[in-house]
Amino acid sequence: MLLHRIAAPAVCVLLGACGGALGRLLLGPGFEAGLALGAGYGLLFAVLAAPRARTPGAGLIWGLGFAFVLWLAVPVGILAAAAGGGHAMGSLDLARARFPNLVAYVLLFGAPLGIALGAMGTRHRDPGLAPFSLPRALVVGGLAGIIGGWAFGKWMAQADFFPLIAGLIGSHSVTVGRTLHFVFAIIIGATLGLLFQRDLRGPGSSMGWGMAYGIFWWFLGPLTIMPVWGGRPLDWSWERGAALFGSLVGHVVYGLIAGLCYAAIDRLWVGFFRESDPIRRAPESPGASLLHAVGWGALASSIGGVALVAVAFASGSMAPGRADVVASLALSIILGIAYGFLFRREAPDFGAAVAWGLVYGVVRWYVDPLTLAPILLRGRFDWSIEAASALLPSLVAQLLFGAVTATSFLALERRHAAWLRLDPRFAAREEQRRRPEGTPAPALWAFALGTGVLLPILLG
Repeated sequence: MLLHRIAAPAVCVLLGACGGALGRLLLGPGFEAGLALGAGYGLLFAVLAAPRARTPGAGLIWGLGFAFVLWLAVPVGILAAAAGGGHAMGSLDLARARFPNLVAYVLLFGAPLGIALGAMGTRHRDPGLAPFSLPRALVVGGLAGIIGGWAFGKWMAQADFFPLIAGLIGSHSVTVGRTLHFVFAIIIGATLGLLFQRDLRGPGSSMGWGMAYGIFWWFLGPLTIMPVWGGRPLDWSWERGAALFGSLVGHVVYGLIAGLCYAAIDRLWVGFFRESDPIRRAPESPGASLLHAVGWGALASSIGGVALVAVAFASGSMAPGRADVVASLALSIILGIAYGFLFRREAPDFGAAVAWGLVYGVVRWYVDPLTLAPILLRGRFDWSIEAASALLPSLVAQLLFGAVTATSFLALERRHAAWLRLDPRFAAREEQRRRPEGTPAPALWAFALGTGVLLPILLG
């Protein structure tokens, strides 16, 4: 244990210094974090995350959250204020100019520091962690990746993106490009299972993990690996990011579907291969539990739907009219029922409920107005940055809807859970449903919410 306490900071300092040196080499003087500052970042991350990065997946999420917050605090915050005064701090133009630094922070600091620290944490077995199954991670993750890749592939076919993928191996065939696309989708899905098997619990939170992982792969794949593989200069500018915005939405949708499917398939795997105790009783039947979640979700979303309509009126994105209001409230109730099904037993307190609700609001924005609505109205995807910019007012409404729905749902759920805990036979089982202490969920919220909301604004 003492050796780990010494080795972990030393490794993080070394990786941070290497990341700073590589960033300075790639971005030149515009990258403020050289050897010394990069080493400082590594030491700070080791101090903050070492007790929590107990697996490579948990370490990666903590690293991504750390990199995003650090980018906001240092290049966009402190250094901007020092160079241009308080009026320059956090400005949109400055954030766009520092977008290459965001990519560098995520790929050169967050990912390597997180994975390395998490890998070192696995050397010390934690009895609180669930057992890890390699076949389960690869098979379930691979299947989830195929389903997510199929959805992403629909947009790629419309955008004629497959020949570009085939160009990675010197071909222009659509068939070759489609095959490579599914190979990549399976690899990313399998690594999703390998990294996050212990963290992917309910279907709702698994969507959040998948979304964060998909955004990470957008930074790593289209922005970095593809140009380097194709022999083109590396371009991390915000203009290049804006040109690849459709691919960003595709990676988000891929991650959401892969995470959701992973949770569903993994539940079947565990039920088929592991849960063999016929006398273990649950406090209520699965059907009753599901009906409770559906009813609470419908009631909670009615409150959230009213808040959404109020914000939509205030922002001008919805014109006053009975038909529009009724349609919006009906859709909100449907989505509230979905929230109850996806996120039941996920939030242990109201702070976590607000965070998961905000994640659900971002998910709804990417899935509903940005994806499903254009398909239903025009029969085509519209993942352009122009479409996203026009829909930004609705993003605020979706975030408010998610937060209000989640807190209202938790209030109903906690009252029922308190009743179940009155019986000591069920109290321990109900307590096991809570996420353990040290979960990387806060880092997930920081990265998924931060990038999910900021990138459409930054690249628009």
